[in-house]
Amino acid sequence: MDKKLTLSLDQTIIESAKNYAKTNNISLSKLIESYLATLTKSKRNSTDITPLVESLSGVISLDKEVDVKDAYTDYLIEKYK
Repeated sequence: MDKKLTLSLDQTIIESAKNYAKTNNISLSKLIESYLATLTKSKRNSTDITPLVESLSGVISLDKEVDVKDAYTDYLIEKYK
């Protein structure tokens, strides 16, 4: 069920939002509804470590002298020669 909501916003923001909505063929109400739905949607914590990744942690050990970024760069250079 849709309800009416009154907002107070800066005039330039309102005009920009109206232009954006018109350009994208969406009503301003739907645009704001979509934004608020995205904003309030419960998000899965992206830092959760899956059991598989946790079980693999520590499997490979590298010398402290190895620069992983340099090694990967060398690998890519060799791969795309």
